[in-house]
Amino acid sequence: MSMRRRTRLSFLAVLMAGALALPTGFTPAVYAEETAVSQPHQPNKLQTAFESAAQEFGVPLPILMSVAYNESRWEHHDGEPSTSGGYGVMHLTRYAGESAAKGEDESFASQEFDPALHTLDTAAALLGIDPDFLLLDPAQNIRGGAALLAQYARETIGTLPTDAADWYGAVAKYSGTDTAEIATEFADAVYATIQQGMERTTNSGQHAVLTPAAVTPNTATAYPLHLRNAALSDADCPNGLACRYIPAAYKQYSGSATDYGNYDLANRPEDGNDIRYIVIHDVEGSYESAIKTFLSKSYVSAHYTVNSVNGQVTQMVRPKDVAWHAGNWFVNAHSIGIEHSGFAVEGATWYSEQMYRSSAKLVRYLADRYDVPLDRLHIIGHDDIPGLTPYNQTRMHWDPGAFFDWAHYFSLLGASFNPSDATADSNVVTIDPNFHTNLPYLKYNKRELEPQPASFVYLHTAPSFDAPLISDPALHPDGSPGTHQIYDWGNKAVTGQRFVKADQQGDWTAIYYGGQKAWLHDPNGKNTSPGSGLLVKPKAGLTSIPVYGSAFPEAAAYTAAGIPARLNTALQYRIPAEQAYVATEAVTSDYFYAKLFNAPSTYRVVAGADEYYQIHFNHRFAFVKKTDVEVVSQ
Repeated sequence: MSMRRRTRLSFLAVLMAGALALPTGFTPAVYAEETAVSQPHQPNKLQTAFESAAQEFGVPLPILMSVAYNESRWEHHDGEPSTSGGYGVMHLTRYAGESAAKGEDESFASQEFDPALHTLDTAAALLGIDPDFLLLDPAQNIRGGAALLAQYARETIGTLPTDAADWYGAVAKYSGTDTAEIATEFADAVYATIQQGMERTTNSGQHAVLTPAAVTPNTATAYPLHLRNAALSDADCPNGLACRYIPAAYKQYSGSATDYGNYDLANRPEDGNDIRYIVIHDVEGSYESAIKTFLSKSYVSAHYTVNSVNGQVTQMVRPKDVAWHAGNWFVNAHSIGIEHSGFAVEGATWYSEQMYRSSAKLVRYLADRYDVPLDRLHIIGHDDIPGLTPYNQTRMHWDPGAFFDWAHYFSLLGASFNPSDATADSNVVTIDPNFHTNLPYLKYNKRELEPQPASFVYLHTAPSFDAPLISDPALHPDGSPGTHQIYDWGNKAVTGQRFVKADQQGDWTAIYYGGQKAWLHDPNGKNTSPGSGLLVKPKAGLTSIPVYGSAFPEAAAYTAAGIPARLNTALQYRIPAEQAYVATEAVTSDYFYAKLFNAPSTYRVVAGADEYYQIHFNHRFAFVKKTDVEVVSQ
């Protein structure tokens, strides 16, 4: 969920926009030059870098390699940060605590952040080199991680131990948290990896081998850390799910009562904020890194985090409260956010079957409890959520990304996209490619990704593979064609989304998508299944209508409530008169006002008179005013 597509200069200054959940909007990037380690024609450079750094800093090679594996799977991620601000193979952190996860564009004053979220600069100081080298060069990143581990060993037991067993305390400190449950889990995972060994070829072609070793950790070396036990209590989870509750930080960060984190107190749904969405995120990092960030002085949180390794769930915000995870305040106010450890660009490397099953069990429980429909307008990815303004639309996240298996996930939810008893509408199609055989060409910056199953289909401007990919004005304001970049979400229709069929020519189906007529290759219905739903289009006499990123109320509702107005801003799209879209039932506009720390008596839900339909619009959903449209099919 990090802001991965900003310019390199921006990355070196600040981790941009949003909740853990991932990757954000597409902006042309300035790419880092490839380093020697990342070049695939030198596949042993990564292994050599580990061996060299281990020897230089006196860190046992198994310790260094296992820490790196559990932080990043040995991936450098093209020098881009995780959502918790971690860079490179060793996940060295430089986190700037942006406020966009709340989704109201407030500017918070506090710059007090945990040292654990700034290890990149600490490591650079230990090495005596410019921190930027650790961002871009995997070998220097590994050196930085080794220097930190050595420093942590000296701080815990006063020396550099020769026995790998005695590095347990240093590894626990490397986790970046003083919470015992998280620090020791990370250290235990590192030693378990050493015991079983690991061999992997990274996405950049680097081959690394961690030879199995029978090392039993000396857990006593963690005693000097004085790790604290979290205030554990009963988690709000279904029976049979490995689940615990560790509360996220809820603190005021400066003298201003408006400067606080990492969520808002509420009393949903009794306070008028109904829970209507469950948002699927990926962490863009490890399970532990997400939990660490939510426990830190940051401006981000989620209700639950799922471990892709074993399916364990940690609840960190109660569903009644409003977590800051979606980058859209309207969605935050009406949703539950679930993080999943992993990186969107790697897909199956992180998205395990244990993760899918645990997550689906949790979602089934929450959907039943809060009456959330099991469809793709309510069980949504972070990449489905629109921005509140045209500017925000360009910066919204794209996790869990192309490689998340939505069809499998919904089958686990018991809500197939093509149930046998479906009442189909010949005018509606559901995007439904075969995940296992759908292997689209994709790039990630300069790198061509290895083919792997994906949950989207490309959309073209005409019924031909030679026709350009459609262009989204939020991503390509100059009107240039869409690209094959994995983060260019504007030309990708995703499994489970429903659209109105506009045309058919041979093996190609056209749909109304984002105000355009877009073509997908669909021989014999290969990439779609029958769909149905409420269809709306612009009212007769209107040439086009705007779309919005929320259903906030009209100005009069705020005046009556005595609070400043937060009005809707139209996004950079229009729906032409002839186009229709699949919609939910109309919802009444509202806004949750919560501006001060721990002052629930000042919070209120402002209910408006305006009504909106939520529609499958483009890659992201959108809202249209009920007064702008008419229902053309039920």
